[in-house]
Amino acid sequence: MVKIFGIAFKNEVFTASGVFGFGLKYQRISNAVGAVITKGITLKPREGNPPPRIYETPGGLINWVGLENPGVDAFCAHIIPGLAKLKTRVIANVAGFSVNEYIEIVERIGNRVDAFELNVSCPNVKEGGAAFGQDPDIVGRIVAGVRKKTKCPVIVKLTPNFCDPLRVARMCVDKGADGISLINTLYGMAYDTSSGKPLIIGGLSGPAIKPFALYCVNRIRDIGVPIIGMGGIMTGQDAYEFLLAGASAVAVGSAMLRDPEAPIAIIKELESFLRRGKKAGDGRKGLNKA
Repeated sequence: MVKIFGIAFKNEVFTASGVFGFGLKYQRISNAVGAVITKGITLKPREGNPPPRIYETPGGLINWVGLENPGVDAFCAHIIPGLAKLKTRVIANVAGFSVNEYIEIVERIGNRVDAFELNVSCPNVKEGGAAFGQDPDIVGRIVAGVRKKTKCPVIVKLTPNFCDPLRVARMCVDKGADGISLINTLYGMAYDTSSGKPLIIGGLSGPAIKPFALYCVNRIRDIGVPIIGMGGIMTGQDAYEFLLAGASAVAVGSAMLRDPEAPIAIIKELESFLRRGKKAGDGRKGLNKA
């Protein structure tokens, strides 16, 4: 049992947004992890992007799913009742295309989840399409607006693309964020060599991004709020490295596309590392921070 954001979690391993749906299909796995982070919820329903949506690379994969989801009204009416029956914490991932959309989604969901994770990697369609998370001032407006609408913990999921996550994280904390999660996917693309045209442009995840993800977590380790680390976690050792870097918890993503039960194995292996680390006095900073 660990306490993070003032909430008790059964362990430090969560499922990352976007790879596990809403956690209702494999409930045995959902009930084993510390928290289920839902797929991104938008204001209106989204069908997502046309195929190809997934492209495997030597060290991971590129995805271009496009935030497919039923929208916040259907989420509240049809999905939250099932989530309430899970024996784990539920963190709702929120994705918007304007500052007001984030605020409205959080307000509609209310206190029916344990926490919110704000995906600020979405394109700001009113300001030329750049990701919200690349502009600390706009992220600050999102966090401040959401903070007024909920007493639940607010976690901000940061993009590492073309920005310094430390600058953005500082703004998030200044405006009332209870935690930071990082990293979201890195930009990536692949070509169809037969046509010479891009095959897919999307987000790169998997083991290839782990060293950079560890660097980003370590960079913000003194930010003053708990951190959820993610990016290429495939084993318990990977998870433990994120805790050493300063994370209080980790989220497992791409590994679940290969094996939905990966979090269970990671939990068991991580427990072994934690026992050994406790005996050795590993000096972790951030772990179990309330």
